[in-house]
Amino acid sequence: MRVTYLGHSSVLLEIDGVRVLTDPLLRDRVVHLVRHSEPVGLDEVRSVDAVLVSHLHHDHFHPASLKLLDRGARLIVPHGARARAERLGFERTSELAAGESTQVGVLRIEATPAEHRSGRLLARGPRPVGFRIAGTSSAYFAGDTDLFADMEKIRGDGLDLALLPVWGWGPRLPAGHLDPTTAARAAALLEPRVAVPIHWGTFAMRGMRRAKPHFLIDPPFQFESAVEETGAPVEVRVLQPGESSDV
Repeated sequence: MRVTYLGHSSVLLEIDGVRVLTDPLLRDRVVHLVRHSEPVGLDEVRSVDAVLVSHLHHDHFHPASLKLLDRGARLIVPHGARARAERLGFERTSELAAGESTQVGVLRIEATPAEHRSGRLLARGPRPVGFRIAGTSSAYFAGDTDLFADMEKIRGDGLDLALLPVWGWGPRLPAGHLDPTTAARAAALLEPRVAVPIHWGTFAMRGMRRAKPHFLIDPPFQFESAVEETGAPVEVRVLQPGESSDV
C-alpha cells in the first residue's frame, strides 16, 4: 500500500492496483481559506478509481476540486448526499450509511461512524462518515470526527494504516474534531501498524502563517509524542503535504 498526503483531508491511497482519493481539496482557495502548502500536482491524482467524500462541509466536499477529476471514477458519498453529488457528472455515484459497504475492484469499502456536526450552524443534512478500505492491506480514513463509542471495532482483524485528523484550519478547534491528544487515544483504540496524521498544515486564513504559525506546524508532532505516551504499538509517520510512504 502506498499513501500520499496531499494536504488537509486529501489522501491518495494505492492498494492492490486500485487508486482511492479521499475528500479532494485540490484548489488553492476554499471560501475564506488559502493554501499554505505546495499546490497539488493534478496529473498525479486526476485519474483515480474511487473518490471518497466523508461529509458535505466545504473543505471536504468541494465541487470545484471534484470537477478537476476524471468523471469515470466511482464517487462514494454519505447517505443522503447522492442528489448533490450527481450534479457533478460522475458516471457512477454511490451513497453509504455507517455499516454499509461496496466493492471497488478488489477493495471492500465500508462506511464507518463519525462524531461530527452535519451542518455548520444546524445539525442538518447527510450524517458524516469515515471509511474502512480493505484488500490485501487495510486502511481507515476517519474524515472529521471526535472519539466515539466502539471506535475500536473499526480495526476488525487488524489495521495496517489509520489516517487520523489532528487539527483543523484555525487556531481553535471546535467540538467534533480530534486534536493531537484525542487522536492519540484513537490510535490506541484502533492499533494500526502505522498512523499518518492528516487535516493539518494546509489551509488557513491569509496571514495566519505569520501571525500564529504553530497550529500549521506543531499538531502532527504533538500527536506523535502523545502516541508514544500511550504506549500503543503504533508507528507514527508524519508526512508533509505532497509526501508519500509505503506501508
